[in-house]
Amino acid sequence: MSTSVVVGDSTGVAAAPRAAVKAAATGRFRITSPRATMSKVAVYAVLAIVAAFFIAPLLWLLLASFEPNAAVGASVPLSLSFSNFGKILNWSDTFLPMINSAILSGGTAALTVVVSLFAAYPLSRYQMRFRKPFLYTLVFSTGLPITALLVPVYGMFARFNLVDNILTVIFFMTATSLPFGIWLMKGFMDGVPLDLEQAAWVDGANWLASLRRIVAPLMLPGIVVITIFTFVTQWGNFFVPFILLSSTNKLPASVSIYQFFSQYGSVEYGQLAAFSVLYALPPVALWVGLGQFLRGQFSFGGAVKG
Repeated sequence: MSTSVVVGDSTGVAAAPRAAVKAAATGRFRITSPRATMSKVAVYAVLAIVAAFFIAPLLWLLLASFEPNAAVGASVPLSLSFSNFGKILNWSDTFLPMINSAILSGGTAALTVVVSLFAAYPLSRYQMRFRKPFLYTLVFSTGLPITALLVPVYGMFARFNLVDNILTVIFFMTATSLPFGIWLMKGFMDGVPLDLEQAAWVDGANWLASLRRIVAPLMLPGIVVITIFTFVTQWGNFFVPFILLSSTNKLPASVSIYQFFSQYGSVEYGQLAAFSVLYALPPVALWVGLGQFLRGQFSFGGAVKG
């Protein structure tokens, strides 16, 4: 006589813990606590308040630019009016200052990129004795306030008859942008493998050819970053052109914007808002136009085949 014992299938028992682990990994259920929920609500509330402080001035700017009788307290206009734009769209108030700003900012950005590229190359590629002290000096120079340097700089400009000269102002603005530009350029250049240049040197290329044909194209997104950063920074520069330029027809838009404030304290808020909207368009257009190069990643792995 034989006795048979039926053992129950343990597949379902073992599958239950695995299902629970899988659900926890995929986020189907989460273990939350009231304290965690309150912390999340507090974080979102703080972020909303900070965002409101940034959005409110921009919203006032847009509303006031389309309101004929704009004041400090802007309201939603019942109909869009372009009268404020019509009053400022002329050569002396808008077009000439914008052109001056483009010349100052564009010239400074171009010179900063070229000089930073040549200055960062030896710092990135060669082992020099004073490389670290020089880099520390660059970092220290970025923290110097420009306003503290304007008094001696103006004295030097006045002594050599360089005041009210756009070209010399571009040179000075380039000098103030170089420390941060060289620091950024070196960081981007360090990401380009040296093996690529060494392969070009074997083929007979010199350092200038390798810099122009290999290093610069590979770090093009970094060059775009430095160009945008320098242009936007100098586009909003007020003190340097205000001190070193005296002719009205040479002042950039960052200085001429104060023409909407009269000496008696009255302010043309509608025209000021319209001018501010136009003043913000070139940096935004530059960012949108050159932003496609920022999508590239600084990953050069596999560029050299071993």
